[in-house]
Amino acid sequence: MKKIVALAAAMLLAFSTTAMADTVKIGVFEPASGDSGAGGKQEMLGMQYANAETPTVEIGGTTYDVELVYADNGSSADKAPTAAAQLVSQNVSVVLGSYGSSVSKAGSPTFAEAGIPVIGVTCTNPQVTLNNPHYFRICFTDPFQGPVLANYAFKTLGASTVYCLGELGNDYDQGLIKYFADPFKELGGNPIVDSFPTGTSDFTSYLTNATMYGADVLFCPVSIAYATQIMQQAASQGVAFTLLGGDTLDSNVVAEATKGTNVVLTVSTFYQEGADPAFDEGFKTWLNENPEALTNNGGNDVIAAVSIMGYDAYYTALEALKAAGSTDPAAVMAALPGVQYDGVSGHIEFDENGDAKRDSAVIKQANTETGDWEFVATQTVE
Repeated sequence: MKKIVALAAAMLLAFSTTAMADTVKIGVFEPASGDSGAGGKQEMLGMQYANAETPTVEIGGTTYDVELVYADNGSSADKAPTAAAQLVSQNVSVVLGSYGSSVSKAGSPTFAEAGIPVIGVTCTNPQVTLNNPHYFRICFTDPFQGPVLANYAFKTLGASTVYCLGELGNDYDQGLIKYFADPFKELGGNPIVDSFPTGTSDFTSYLTNATMYGADVLFCPVSIAYATQIMQQAASQGVAFTLLGGDTLDSNVVAEATKGTNVVLTVSTFYQEGADPAFDEGFKTWLNENPEALTNNGGNDVIAAVSIMGYDAYYTALEALKAAGSTDPAAVMAALPGVQYDGVSGHIEFDENGDAKRDSAVIKQANTETGDWEFVATQTVE
């Protein structure tokens, strides 16, 4: 009887110890629904893989379990503050996200008021971090990406006229178009800017306009949902111009939409599969062992650059927690400016504005036979 009591006491102690294990919460502020849901899910996959790979972190001499706490911002600036407030209520120490500059900007005041630092993953609009000392980011920004694409269109593609098309009122679309159009015009090109209303599904007239204007390139830095429709309809019209996109078009879902067509699609992005074989192998194995993850990746194991950025953002957050020596958000925010990390996407450190010091972008093209991406070049602003 005594042995049974002793065993029960030992089991209760073990349970209590497990239940009281130290945990640090990292908020994940991403779209899992809406127009950017596909991209948000792929960005989260990188965080989830990193968390599976490294589920603990030592902070101030104590080992903590790392818990990812999710909030779906719905790809909507209207829903973003509610999602941000949800993470604040969960007592997170730092937040990762978001895929999409509009939702990042919309959720930012909530995080600022709560004193919680945020590490942007692929939100490239400069307004995300400008005058927002709580917001950092590990990706390049549109004032860099725009000129990179303008130089590529003018000097490599030989384009003289580019038809620029984005969603009306979308910060990312309109911001990147401006940062493309201005330098393209300075180079001697003719940028023609147009917009479509939210919810558009028929892009026939816009594609016809691009042809009518004699465009050599259609620049369409839009969401994955819009991009796939544009690709399919461009193929149906048999357009002669090249389609050019920013980092949001770097998705296996978009590349797949060009398969079996004559559409030429080129994008700028953060990473090309094959640049880090060890990472690629591990990530693909994890994807293929996890049916839900494979579904969220579009049904195959092609690696999206946003997944790599999500992976690097997770480890950047761990470095910030270790440097802070505390789970207190204020301490993490104070530590972030000095954080450096060598990630899969390259070296990460922040400038005085909280932006990553990035000086190059990957240019790649969709293979219309396989639906895969092929590396073209590493591009800088000349």
